[in-house]
Amino acid sequence: MGAGIAHAFLLAGCEVVVVERDAATADTAADRIRQGISRSIDRGVTTRDSAALHRALHVGDDIAAFEGCDLVIEAVPENRVLKAAALARIEAAAPGAVLASNTSSISITDLAAALTTPDRFLGLHFFNPVPTSSIVEIVAGMATDPAVVERAREWVTMIEKTPIVVRDSPGFASSRLGVALALEAIRMLDSGVASAEDIDRAMELGYRHPMGPLRTTDIVGLDVRLDIAEELHATLGDRFAPPALLRRLVAEGKLGRKSGEGFYKWETP
Repeated sequence: MGAGIAHAFLLAGCEVVVVERDAATADTAADRIRQGISRSIDRGVTTRDSAALHRALHVGDDIAAFEGCDLVIEAVPENRVLKAAALARIEAAAPGAVLASNTSSISITDLAAALTTPDRFLGLHFFNPVPTSSIVEIVAGMATDPAVVERAREWVTMIEKTPIVVRDSPGFASSRLGVALALEAIRMLDSGVASAEDIDRAMELGYRHPMGPLRTTDIVGLDVRLDIAEELHATLGDRFAPPALLRRLVAEGKLGRKSGEGFYKWETP
């Protein structure tokens, strides 16, 4: 997700700083972002010069590089302890920046408790894959300054995506609805109601969804879906209890497209 977010801001003409946990991970991230830039140029998505885009990208493992940034978006795994720790470190390194979390389910108000300036913090929930998605969910916590929400709208519009603003609540709007549909589809598959292909086809053709819930789960990542479901189960009750099939597939390492297999078989990246 972090690479995709960096890609979107680069194409919009921004200077982009990416900080990873170590040098090896930073090298991998830089390669992934540069490959994405090359694909965008080849497909005519951008007319910006490749050299200029590469010069605008700065990737490393020193969090001090965030100093002077206007906006810093945290995109670590969906774990509230990890996110809170990362945000506290970012705030110390970039005291003048607006801080955002790319969380898809964790309370923005809860994460703000780790910060000394919670009014400058909000959620910016990007969708996967970021370069081709058309929406960003802006999540306002209890302490978020309305002016910060308006700045976030401007940034989202600048990267040519549509902002929607939601109040901080479990799963926000998109994750709560998307996970509810995905979990029921997984239960239906597990009980033999229909094949994965036919469950997805029912939603694609019957309800005009561009992609069915099981294929979408493969793209999002089964492990990510499980993390979100666990969070919603804890906050909203048993209707979000993760199905046994989802737990089993994650335990087996069948995480969807990124691992080569989930509800479908995929060519590994």
